[in-house]
Amino acid sequence: MSDSLDRPTDPSGVDHIWLPCSRRSPGLARRRLREFLARVEGGGRFAEVGELLVSELVTNAWRHGTRTGRLIRVGFGFDADRLVIEVDDAGGGKPELGEAAADQESGRGLRLVDGLALAWGCGARPGVGKRVWAVVGPAAGEGTEEAA
Repeated sequence: MSDSLDRPTDPSGVDHIWLPCSRRSPGLARRRLREFLARVEGGGRFAEVGELLVSELVTNAWRHGTRTGRLIRVGFGFDADRLVIEVDDAGGGKPELGEAAADQESGRGLRLVDGLALAWGCGARPGVGKRVWAVVGPAAGEGTEEAA
């Protein structure tokens, strides 16, 4: 993991949704993220990477972390410099970066998260299960002081 925190510090604007353990859930999470970012000033700067990362984290939650009949919680937080994505599932353990063989169709999701997120991590959530989170910065050249 690129960061050792159990969770990032809380940003301001916060939203969340509960999703079923289903192959439809990544698409529902992307749509909710787009709706959330449309409501916050400058939110569009985080959309491309944010959608990719929320898809990967929710896919991991329904494939590996939550059994059928349980729910996945997806949360978003936002401030001027970052988007925080949190995905809670009822599974135990922590996600690990693996090495996927070239002919495998899966196994690269956390590598994408690790490469694109400013930071990411995993910790316990209230009750049972875990929370995996990722911090997304604005798209390159958009709204950062370094780009000015």
